Amino acid sequence: MHSPATFLTIYVVVASAATVITLLWGLRAAIRRAGLKPAEERRASWAGTTLLVGWFAAALVLSGLGLYQANSTRLPTIEFGLLLPIIAGLIFYWRSPLLRRVTRAASQGLIVGVQIYRVLGVIFLVLYFRGSMPGVFALPAGTGDVAVGLLAPAVALVFTRGWRGSTGLLQAWNLLGLADLAVAVATGFLSSPSPLQLFAFDNPNTLITAFPLVMIPVFLVPAAILLHLASLAKVGRTGVPSGSQRASFRMENVAS
Repeated sequence: MHSPATFLTIYVVVASAATVITLLWGLRAAIRRAGLKPAEERRASWAGTTLLVGWFAAALVLSGLGLYQANSTRLPTIEFGLLLPIIAGLIFYWRSPLLRRVTRAASQGLIVGVQIYRVLGVIFLVLYFRGSMPGVFALPAGTGDVAVGLLAPAVALVFTRGWRGSTGLLQAWNLLGLADLAVAVATGFLSSPSPLQLFAFDNPNTLITAFPLVMIPVFLVPAAILLHLASLAKVGRTGVPSGSQRASFRMENVAS
């Protein structure tokens, strides 16, 4: 039998690695659809793979070293692991025409559907019922993540089929996902040990800043935020997908 700590490590690290693999697959599909020259395809593939894998590796190493571990006597550091990837991603997007071109070619269905990984937030509910996490964080974060994750494939399907109201549904789902993350980040931050702690003094949220669960706020959460922003940017430009776009999305799911 695995110990709880070993189970959590396997759960979080394997889930994060699977998310990286799925995003790399999506990147490859988007590059193929973008109509790039061979040299541009190689450059986009190399750059995207390096950045994504490098980010995952850095988050894993820094988390494992305890860089983000909460302490009641010093200011928290987890905000750096959370915010810096988002800021870097936005800057890279606006400064890279190649990345914008690949993003425009990416399937909206894939950008949305990949967030099924948000159901992993059920671990917060499990830990709450075991008495290992405060309810002020675990209940809204876990429930919200599970709801957003379960809705992701359904919203992706409705949108790619171009059903009436699908654009509004997609926008609402993205806003729900961002709101869920905002609540989770705020309650996680304010319930963890630090001079800024406001909640859960009787059961501080120590696990969320410790390895392996800290991989969620410093890797999976920033990835989700960037995916939501990419989805909203795309729907703002294109609206409901055309028949050719829907066919392309279906072919992507059958192909490699």
